[in-house]
Formats: sequence, structure tokens, C-alpha cells
Amino acid sequence: MIRTGEQYIESIRDGREVYVNGEKVKDVPSHPMFKPLVDIRARIYDMAHDPATADLMTYEDNGGRFAMGLKLPYTQEDWWKKRRATDAVFEDARGVITRVGDETVGEMWSLFDGQDVLNEVDSQFSENIKRHIEKVIVEDPFHVSANTDPKGDRSKPPQEQDPDFLLHVVKETDAGIVVRGAKYETAAPYANQAFTKPTIANWGSDALSDYAVGFICDLGSAGIKMICRTGFAGRAPIEDYPLSNRFDEVDALVIFDNVLIPWENVLFYRHTRAATFIRATLHRYSAYAFVQRILKFADMMIGAALFNARQTGLEKQPAVQEKLAQLAVYREGINAHLTAAIALAEKSPGGLLMPNQSQLYTGRVHACSNLAPMMHIARELCGGQICVTPDAAAFSDPEAGKWLKKYYTINEQWVSDDRRKLLAFARDLLNSDYAGHRLTFQLFAQSPPFAHLGAVFRNFYWDGPLRFVHKAAGLSDQVLSEKPGGDQDSTITNWFASNQPMMPHDLTSA
Repeated sequence: MIRTGEQYIESIRDGREVYVNGEKVKDVPSHPMFKPLVDIRARIYDMAHDPATADLMTYEDNGGRFAMGLKLPYTQEDWWKKRRATDAVFEDARGVITRVGDETVGEMWSLFDGQDVLNEVDSQFSENIKRHIEKVIVEDPFHVSANTDPKGDRSKPPQEQDPDFLLHVVKETDAGIVVRGAKYETAAPYANQAFTKPTIANWGSDALSDYAVGFICDLGSAGIKMICRTGFAGRAPIEDYPLSNRFDEVDALVIFDNVLIPWENVLFYRHTRAATFIRATLHRYSAYAFVQRILKFADMMIGAALFNARQTGLEKQPAVQEKLAQLAVYREGINAHLTAAIALAEKSPGGLLMPNQSQLYTGRVHACSNLAPMMHIARELCGGQICVTPDAAAFSDPEAGKWLKKYYTINEQWVSDDRRKLLAFARDLLNSDYAGHRLTFQLFAQSPPFAHLGAVFRNFYWDGPLRFVHKAAGLSDQVLSEKPGGDQDSTITNWFASNQPMMPHDLTSA
């Protein structure tokens, strides 16, 4: 039931139409732009079979083994196991990968929670989402997410410009719906399927709109064309850019040129309420895996900065310790939100266990809004040599190398080769084109900052502070008649309003 890496690689050799650098890709798994991530994704599949990691990566159910990242979460232990499995992937890969499937399948769980909304139109849509969640667990595909469109002129509704700027349905048939338009998708060229749904946009003023559509798309379907941005892999030697060459997850403009989506793959259609629901709750689960990745990125910054400070003895200086402490505070702030989100987890409307929404979304704002300044602190701690050090070829040159060996060897512990490797790693992590790309990607990968704050507003428990001030200030009861927080999601419960203890008695298992 759990695929091997080889089975995954063969599954994406399905004749898909992929373009990069002005060429049509003949074989995605072996193309130099895609091979590094294809190999990592294949390794993740193989980790489920490796005796050293199988128990971390899988769980048993009715005599079968399934991927831990795809398991429906019902308990806190499910979430702790998911977190440990994801960390195991990062440790094995020696870096952070964002789009590998476990962070996008949660978006389907959000729609699972909205089955009553889907049933307003057609009960078959509700059955479709349940069947697809089961199918993901059993068949173990590489599942990604398709959200944002080219959009066009945002001051105009889609009907007043080229309608293809937003993905929409152009025809209904007995076999399914036919869609046109385009979506940006990270990792689509080497994934199996994508949960495709509306972005944060006006999908039409009508209650029933051809733009309000969500479905599961087989990325090998006829009519799909993927036009990719140029990747970072292969631009420069891996010795100089170890992250760019191994961890660049290529994004693509996925064009739907009259693509048939079978009815059994349609999750909602011509239902603006369903589209609104999925946009409001899309990251209810997936934000956890997303923020966990930023936590690991913070570890990389701390490690690179501290090694650079230690190699010259600067870590004993108070000014350096202060900046290292700032990085530690940032890292532990993310860790605290992730831990609290599970320690104070809530039952979802669909009966799953979702991370505490206020803790999760405030943690995401903390992680994303502070990432840029934390990267700058790490640059300061690494020093100017990350932008002036010669490349690996110079260190290997018989003439130049002897001088570089002299000036880059500090002591017996830090010889020139290790120092060069550390500086190259820090440069690629913080200063390279890849580093800039990753910073922008993290800013928008789970919607823009205003949407992050909007999620906090909808999920923060406003009653707590209001009731405290109401009592402390001796206000009349009529001031509490207005619902706090505006249109606060009535489906969200919060531990403030419950009689449960604020924290579990024992968090050692975390």
C-alpha cells in the first residue's frame, strides 16, 4: 500500500507536457532541474520501507502499513507522530523541503470538515471528498495543492476580462466538467495529483459561479501543460551552492486547456459558499506542517551563525550572545506555538482533532513576519566573508589554493576546507538567489500576510479579554451584547471557553 521510490518515479513518467528554459522536458525524473527533488521524494517513499525509519514514517491499520503524514488526525499522539516523521525527513535529507505532500493533504481534511456545506448542493460532493481522502491514504500519491491564478486585472470581475485568468468551468458533460484557466503550483511537474480550488479572489457576483469549483486533478491528464520557472539546480557547482542544487522546488504555471475532470473527482462546483468555506479554513491543518518547516529553517540559521561565531571565538562576546539569543527566541517562539497548538488541540466540526487555531495562526504570523529580520541577524553573525569568499575551484587550484589554505585555516579544529564549506552553506542559506526566492516563497506560500492576520482575527478568542475588562472596569452587561471579533467563526471552540486544564499534565511525550 505504501509505494517505493522506484514506483513513484515510474508514476510520473506518464507523458506529461512540461516545459522549462524554453525546452520540452523529455523525462522529468532525470532532468537536472527536477532530479534533485524527485530523488528526495523517492527517498521519502523508501524511508517507509527502511527498517531504520519505517516505524517513524508509517502506522499500522487493519494489518496494512500507511504513511504517517497522510493519516487522519484524531488524537494528540497522531500529531506528535506526524511531527516526528517530518523531522525525520529533514534529518535524512539534510535540509528543508516544503512541498512533499504531508503539508498539502491537510487541505482536503478542511473540506472533510465542511461536508454539511457540500451537501447543500449535492451529497455526492461530500461522498467524493471522503472517497478521495481514503484513496490518498491507500494509494499514497504525491499530492500537492493548486491555489493562486494569474488573476489579470484585479479591479475587474473575471467576466469583464479574459475569463481564463481565473480557472473556470466551460462545459458540463456526462463524464464530468471541462475546465480552462491556469494555476501556479509548486512541485506539480513531479507530483501525481493536485487539490485544485479557488484563490482569494472575486469568483463572480452570482451565487452560483463557474469560478467556484474545486476538484482533484490527475497531473498527467490530457490538456495540462506545465511551464516552469528556471530552477537553481545546476547554475553553479554544488560545492558552492549546496542548498540551491539540492532543495529547489520548481514552481510551474499549470495550464488547463479544456481538461476533463471526472464527476467523481469534483469536490464542489457552482457553489460560492463552499468556495468561501474552503478559503476560510484551507490551512486549518496544513499550517502546522508549514510552520514546522520554518522552525527547521530557524535551526539552520542558528547552526550556521553559531558555528561562524565559534570558529573565531566571538561567541563569548556579549553583543554576539545577544544576537544569538534573538535567533533562539525566534526559534523557541515557533516551537512554543506548535507545541501549544497540539497540547490545546480542538475537535473539528468533522470530528477530527485540529491544532488549536489561535495558537497555530499566531505562530504562523510570528514565523513568517519575523523571518526576514532573523535572516539579517544571521547574516551579521556570519560576517562579511559569506559574500567575499572565493569558490571551491579556487581552493582546489594548486597555486591559489595554498594561499586560501593559509588564510582560511584558523586552528587545528577549523581547517580551510571546513571553513569554506560552512561559508558556502551560510551564503546559500542567507544571501544567494535561492535564499531570496525562499524568503519570498515563505511570505506567500500559504497566502499573503493580510490573510495570515485575517485568520488570526477569525480564530482568536476575543471573549476572554472582553469579559475580563468588563469585570475589571465594572461595565454594564449591555456592552457585551455585540458579538466579539466581528464575524468570528462559530465552528471554532477555544480552550478559554472550556473547563479543560490549560495544559496537559505531562508534555514529556512531545
